[in-house]
Amino acid sequence: MPPAKKRVQRLRRYDSAKTRAAVLAQFGHVRNAVRTLPPEAFDKPTRLGEWTVRELVAHVSWMVDCVPRLLGRPEPARQEVALLDWPFVTAGTAEWIDERTRQVDASDPAALMDRTGQAYEAAVAVAADERLIPLGFGAMTLADFLVTRTVELVVHTDDLSAATGVEIPYDRQALAACTRLLADALAAKAPGGAVEVRIPPYAVVQCVEGPRHTRGTPPNVVETDPMTWIRLATGRAVWAAERDAARVSASGERAGLEGLLPLMS
Repeated sequence: MPPAKKRVQRLRRYDSAKTRAAVLAQFGHVRNAVRTLPPEAFDKPTRLGEWTVRELVAHVSWMVDCVPRLLGRPEPARQEVALLDWPFVTAGTAEWIDERTRQVDASDPAALMDRTGQAYEAAVAVAADERLIPLGFGAMTLADFLVTRTVELVVHTDDLSAATGVEIPYDRQALAACTRLLADALAAKAPGGAVEVRIPPYAVVQCVEGPRHTRGTPPNVVETDPMTWIRLATGRAVWAAERDAARVSASGERAGLEGLLPLMS
């Protein structure tokens, strides 16, 4: 894992008010989709191991509901985790996440999501950006934690669409924040300037050790769309397959990222 100091130095600024609204908007898109599903749809499998659609919906709800729940706990004394730490420190928590998700009562998925949305909106309305959130791997600020919620929501919106066949829209700000955080995580994992990764219209980062590009056309360029990038970064897609399908373009002898992906899985 790259040193925490380097990750803090690379961190871009996020508009907290927009992030708060983006979490609510993307959760609303998922909630609306869940309301349209017939009862039998919740027993369908997903691409997430043994989880059915019901477990996936429970997980999405929990990922947002944890915001008001954690805000209700005593505030930690100091920040321990920066935003760019998050993609790396969450590794190894899959078993705990699975156990916790199965504890969520999703017998009435629509009602569950209604309660979650209301609780989130009420809690963040009165909480400061600098308020520290107690997490198992260390305390984060609320502003940083909400950016991580955009990742959870966008990634699992895609999972839900894949499982149900329902086309669920993406809030532009949520998609942008998710794309940027995962792009910055790549730059933190493989610092350098030899490869330029472009994910229009949301992110451009340089990574991989080697000669740093300063002007003109970079010798090593990777370009893809936001959702393909997010699937690659989270293990939902494979580099070779996406390149063969022309969803990723990579030019230059050092432009292969297969050894660095996924960043999260």
